[in-house]
Amino acid sequence: MGPQQARRIAAVLIAAMLAVLAGCSGSSSEVPPDDAAGTPTAAPAEVTLSLADGAVDVSPTAALEVTVAGGELDEVTVADAAGTEVTGSLQPVPGASSTLAWTPDVELDYDTSYTVTATAANASADETTATSTFSTVAPATLSTPGIGPLDGTTVGVGMPIRVFFDEPVADQAAVESHLLVTSSTPTDGVWNWVRDDEVHFRPSGYWPAGSEVTLEADLYGVDFGDGVWGQKDRTVSFGVGEEHVSVADAAAHTLTVYDGGQLVQTFPMSAGSAENPTHNGAHVVLEKFADITMNSSTFGLAVDAPGGYRTDVEYATRISNNGEFVHAAPWSVADQGSRNVSHGCINLATDDAQWFYDFSQPGDVVEVVNSIGGTLSAADGDIYDWAIPWEQWTAGSALS
Repeated sequence: MGPQQARRIAAVLIAAMLAVLAGCSGSSSEVPPDDAAGTPTAAPAEVTLSLADGAVDVSPTAALEVTVAGGELDEVTVADAAGTEVTGSLQPVPGASSTLAWTPDVELDYDTSYTVTATAANASADETTATSTFSTVAPATLSTPGIGPLDGTTVGVGMPIRVFFDEPVADQAAVESHLLVTSSTPTDGVWNWVRDDEVHFRPSGYWPAGSEVTLEADLYGVDFGDGVWGQKDRTVSFGVGEEHVSVADAAAHTLTVYDGGQLVQTFPMSAGSAENPTHNGAHVVLEKFADITMNSSTFGLAVDAPGGYRTDVEYATRISNNGEFVHAAPWSVADQGSRNVSHGCINLATDDAQWFYDFSQPGDVVEVVNSIGGTLSAADGDIYDWAIPWEQWTAGSALS
C-alpha cells in the first residue's frame, strides 16, 4: 500500500468516527435557547396630540386631546415656559375609545406658552413620547358682561334674564352658545339679541311661579370677535316668586290685580291722555320709590314748556324706562275710573297706590290694554320683551 492510499483510508476512518460521535451527542444543539425563541418584536405605540407643535393664538380652554394607537397612555404633563407643571386630569372622549382629554384643574392663562408631553407604552413596554408647544391668545380686550337678575334674588314671573356687554358683540353665535339656562321647571326659553351689546332670555309665556333658574355664562376663553375675549365665567341663580299679573285697561279705566291667577283687587285708574297715551303691552316692574320727584323731561318735555311739570309723587312703581309708573295721584282722583288724564302713568288714589306698591316686586307684570297709544318698544327701555311676538323673538337668536 502506497503512502497516498494510506492517507485516503485514514481520512475515511476519521470521518466515520466523527459521524458516530455526532450521533451520540443528543439533540440539544438543534433547539434554540428560551431567549431566542423567535418572539416577534412589538411595533412602537403611536401618540398623536390635538394641538400641533408651534400652534399660536390658542384659546386657553381649547381641548387638549391625546390619541394612542398600539399601546396604552402612561402619562400626560403640561408645563409653562418656566417649567411649572399644571395639574390636571384625563377623561375619555365620548365616541373615541383611543382618545383621552386632558383638563386642567385651574384654567390655563391667556398670553402664555405651554408644553404638553404625552408618553405611551406598547406591548413590550417600550415607550413613545410626543411633545407639542403652543401659545395661548393675547386678547386686545377682555370683557365681563353684567347680568340681571342678580344672584340670590327673587323676581316676578315677567323678568327676563339680561346680559349686558361693554361693547357690541361681533360673534354673537359664539357667545350665545356659552350661555346655558336651566330651570327647575323646564321651559322653552330662547335668547334674543335685543341690541348688539345686549341679549335677553325668556320663555314663550311668563316664568312658572316658584321656579329656580340658573344661568351659567361660561365665557372665559370665548372669542367675542374683533379682539375681544371673555374674561371669566359667571354663574347666577335666582328664584321666581308668586305670579303677580295686573291688567290696566285704558278703555275701562280700571287696574285689575291678580295673584296666582286669582283676582285680588280692582282699582279705578286714569291712564295717559290723548296727548300722552300709555303704551300698550306687557310692562315689567323695575323698581319702587316711596317718594320720588317726577318731571316731564323724562319723556322729552321740558319742565318749563307748556304742559311741563315737576312734582313730588308717593308710592311710585316703575313699569318702564320711558317714565311710566303706577303711582299715587290725589290730584286726579275725580278722573280715575272715568277719564285718562295722565302724562302716560297709571294714576291711582293714594291708598290704592300704597297697596300696589307693597304688593309689587321687580319682575311683576302690568299688561296695558286698549290704550290709544302705540305698543311698548325698544324706545321705551330695555324690557319690552313680552311685546315681541314669540316667532319674532326666536328669530332674534344668533343660533336660530
